[in-house]
Amino acid sequence: MTDDELLGLLQDAAAAVVAALAATADWGEAGTRPGQHHSDLATDAAAVAVLVSGGVGVLSEESGRHHADRAVTVVLDPLDGSTNASRGVSWWATSLCAVDDEGPRAALVADLRHGTRWTAVRGRGAWRDGATIAPSGCRALDAAIVGLNGLPAAPGGWAQYRALGAAALDLCAVADGTLDGYLDCTVDQLGPWDYLGGLLVCREAGALVEDVAGRDLVTLEHHDRRTPVAGATSGVLDGLRRAHPGGIGRGA
Repeated sequence: MTDDELLGLLQDAAAAVVAALAATADWGEAGTRPGQHHSDLATDAAAVAVLVSGGVGVLSEESGRHHADRAVTVVLDPLDGSTNASRGVSWWATSLCAVDDEGPRAALVADLRHGTRWTAVRGRGAWRDGATIAPSGCRALDAAIVGLNGLPAAPGGWAQYRALGAAALDLCAVADGTLDGYLDCTVDQLGPWDYLGGLLVCREAGALVEDVAGRDLVTLEHHDRRTPVAGATSGVLDGLRRAHPGGIGRGA
């Protein structure tokens, strides 16, 4: 499968998510596990069906691993920010990242409220609605506008912050210069589906993304959790890393 064919498959999966949402009357909690909504289950089933029939494996937040023997695994969050979606807060997305034996290869993060789409291909760059993107270039944390997941234990030294509730979109906002940085203030609560799509978009755009503990962010284990931090430049990234002594609270 070529890179363009793989991106096309991710686009098809995102389209299936949109159709599943349109057919789902109840976006409230499903009662299956805490925080899981009917919209999560409907969109997951739709996206997994498209991806599996397209010949790739899947690691989904909602349904786990499918066809682990396949050469490419798509890490899927069918509805990142489902609490936002259920409450009418306009910041929620589908995140897909195709991973092969060399790491993240292609990604699509689709803003399901506004229609904006971020894509990236390893070694080829990153785009927002087809236009090449780049981070803001902000060099100092005290001048930065930062996206947060959870609540910081103490003031972090940034100029301003936003707690928006969808990590995939937050990372894409760092990639295209809307935000200058991103910090997960919790400790090991985000799964790979939350950040891998945004990670590839960031890295291909020129932004920096790391785990605050220095671990590899690329994992295909459903139980693995990480604490990502991103910056437009090393100055912002280093400042955010130092600002994370531990956190309280949890975002969506």
